[in-house]
Amino acid sequence: METLALQAFSTVTTTPFSLSSRSSLHLRSRPITKISQPSVFPLSSIPTLRSPLKPLLLLPERPKPLISPIRAVSRNDSTPPTETTTSPPQGAKLFPLFLSVSIGLIVRFLVPKPVEVTPQAWQLLAIFLSTIAGLVLSPLPVGAWAFIGLTTSIVTKTLPFASAFSAFTNEVIWLIVISFFFARGFVKTGLGDRIATYFVKWLGKSTLGLSYGLTLSEALIAPAMPSTTARAGGVFLPIIKSLSLSAGSRPGDSSSKKLGSYLIQSQFQSAGNSSALFLTAAAQNLLCLKLAEELGIVISSPWVSWFKAASLPALVSLLLTPLILYKLYPPETKDTPDAPAMAAKKLENMGPVTRNEWIMVGTMLLAVALWVCGESLGIPSAVAAMIGLSILLLLGVLDWNDCLSEKSAWDTLAWFAVLVGMAGQLTNLGIVSWMSGCVAKVLQSLSLSWPAALGVLQASYFFIHYLFASQTGHVGALYSAFLAMHLAAGVPGILAALALAYNTNLFGALTHYSSGQAAVYYGAGYVDLPEVFKMGFIMASINAIIWGVVGKFWWKFLGLY
Repeated sequence: METLALQAFSTVTTTPFSLSSRSSLHLRSRPITKISQPSVFPLSSIPTLRSPLKPLLLLPERPKPLISPIRAVSRNDSTPPTETTTSPPQGAKLFPLFLSVSIGLIVRFLVPKPVEVTPQAWQLLAIFLSTIAGLVLSPLPVGAWAFIGLTTSIVTKTLPFASAFSAFTNEVIWLIVISFFFARGFVKTGLGDRIATYFVKWLGKSTLGLSYGLTLSEALIAPAMPSTTARAGGVFLPIIKSLSLSAGSRPGDSSSKKLGSYLIQSQFQSAGNSSALFLTAAAQNLLCLKLAEELGIVISSPWVSWFKAASLPALVSLLLTPLILYKLYPPETKDTPDAPAMAAKKLENMGPVTRNEWIMVGTMLLAVALWVCGESLGIPSAVAAMIGLSILLLLGVLDWNDCLSEKSAWDTLAWFAVLVGMAGQLTNLGIVSWMSGCVAKVLQSLSLSWPAALGVLQASYFFIHYLFASQTGHVGALYSAFLAMHLAAGVPGILAALALAYNTNLFGALTHYSSGQAAVYYGAGYVDLPEVFKMGFIMASINAIIWGVVGKFWWKFLGLY
């Protein structure tokens, strides 16, 4: 999932962009040893990732990313990783704990219960709000805090045990978990690295062409590598850093403007559109559709329906973003004649496509085909992912230790299931319908048409993300409530569900803490904090215009309203 911890980058040292033919996936929870294989790019020195500044006054320390930035390690690298011995913090942080618990207690005991709401529903709402507050304030890691919220709902007899744990058998949750394993396989085999390098070779003669090559390669990889953080840290940041350093563009000084700043901004701002283009390009997409289903919005052939609705506005944005940034945030170096030759040299060093890469290609093509056609064949999306993972395990592309060591996947299983379960029970107990009814009355008093209400609610959902450091946390906290508000305002259900889901990807580039990839790209040191906020707001406004104008006509053509 696309959460982040800004502090995770304070002591990490990046490695040269070594494009080995095989690589393995490691969580970046310890210092990274340099790769023994020399880079094909001339690197005079490698800078360290910086620790981002505190994002906003009163904002708490951010939770760690669910998918940590990734490095590629050659199989020939026998140097063991260096371990550091640091004392982990003991127990919960008291002030965030006090605030999180206080929110629930105030709602439960001080806020008058509406007559339309049952005591059980009101008590569950209080527990849910405390859980959400803890996800934002982080008194404990998100998985631990979600587990405490789940335990509280059982101990207080708000929910029976079976209802509290019902979401752990949810197909969408397991599809999200398996997507982490696919991302690991993509990086471990080096396939993502190879694809991106081919695009650099084909389009990299100019800075603008280089940006388009990286952008298009991410769009191609996205449906089979469902994490923007994994794509950023495991594939694209190493390429961008090596190309920038070889052009004399170094982080943290005036030379950063030569090439690195532009490439970082372009890739960062394009990533949200790549994630919005495909249902399986980001885990929060799957969560959005599951929460929509809880409110009765069921989308047939979800993979195809998602892609059809997103295709035109996302592709327009992908094509315009590098060009717009080239004008608004121009690089000093306009031509990169050496980049294709360096990419060709790198591909030569990588050698021919390996057996495991071919298996990865075939498995992902099979998985995507089943996601597209599975409904007509009676194969759910989660089962298609299980088939793909089984193939990777049987043929040795992944081993079970790879799956066991993917801590992010198991952490996601825990806290996603808790959020989905609580949200589902709130719907069953009538809280969501009560809230949406209240909002509907306000909107009716303003005499807003449903298109106007759609615009107001979408903008509110988008810019509230300035207060969140997690896309999935934002979805868990607000998606159901905002979807219910859309429905109460008369917005067509499928249109509302998809528009909110697409927005969930686009606001990942608002700030340096708004998503996992934001921390990866900001931490590289090529862009300053004011630039991140400035360009994040400008590109958010441009994306809103593109998706609003192009999407309006496209979605009308598709019959969504």
